[in-house]
Amino acid sequence: MNFVLSEAYSQYKNDILNILKNFKNDGVVVGHGNRNVVKYFVVDGLKFNFKSFKQHNIINRHVYKYYRKSKSRRSYEYAQMLLDKGFFTPKPVAFIENHDFIGVTSSYYVSDQLEDVFTLSDALHNHSFPDRERIIKDYTKLIFQLHENGIIFIDNAGGNFLIKKVEGEYRFFLVDLNRMNFHQEIDLNKRLHNFERLTNEQEIIKIISTEYARLSAQSPEFCYNKILDFTKKKAFKRKAKNILKFYKFFFKKR
Repeated sequence: MNFVLSEAYSQYKNDILNILKNFKNDGVVVGHGNRNVVKYFVVDGLKFNFKSFKQHNIINRHVYKYYRKSKSRRSYEYAQMLLDKGFFTPKPVAFIENHDFIGVTSSYYVSDQLEDVFTLSDALHNHSFPDRERIIKDYTKLIFQLHENGIIFIDNAGGNFLIKKVEGEYRFFLVDLNRMNFHQEIDLNKRLHNFERLTNEQEIIKIISTEYARLSAQSPEFCYNKILDFTKKKAFKRKAKNILKFYKFFFKKR
């Protein structure tokens, strides 16, 4: 086992190890993830969020042990990096990797469990959501600031932003951190491509493109057309992939 624990939570080492032993049967499930299991556990009044990553195939198990950092380790290290740069994410507590002679058998990322939050998706999908346009603009500012720091948050989807209102301001916490790219500089095309996963709704794209254009001193029309084109291509790829899955399933049943 590779167990790395933040010094700020060193007194909870045994508690975390005990939780891992009973992870399957205990805890409160968070969300409805198909790939990973997320639960929270209460220890001395504190809530810890445990993310258990899906079991990898034999090749990836080997890769994540010998050639590439595991998803749990990347989540932990990226969380620390984001906090160091002034961004928000639930405080990283620990990451755990279990191995056998082939590779990684299981891995966990542990962080603070946030309370009294909503997701960006909640605001995007509800046209009457309070301060909806302001939230979308604040989200755009966050992505712009990430880009200015050379960070592409690949899983840029509404469910991966937890939002908490603090003293009248909306504070965005990034989650699902294991996929990020880092650059010295990011060109405009790559920046706008980063929005492809968020939404196909043209009203939202208009708000985002206008705000991003203002922040980056670019043409709003150019930003809008680029983001719209990227989202359409992403939607087409997703649809084609789902059709292919259907036909594979259909012919397998015959």
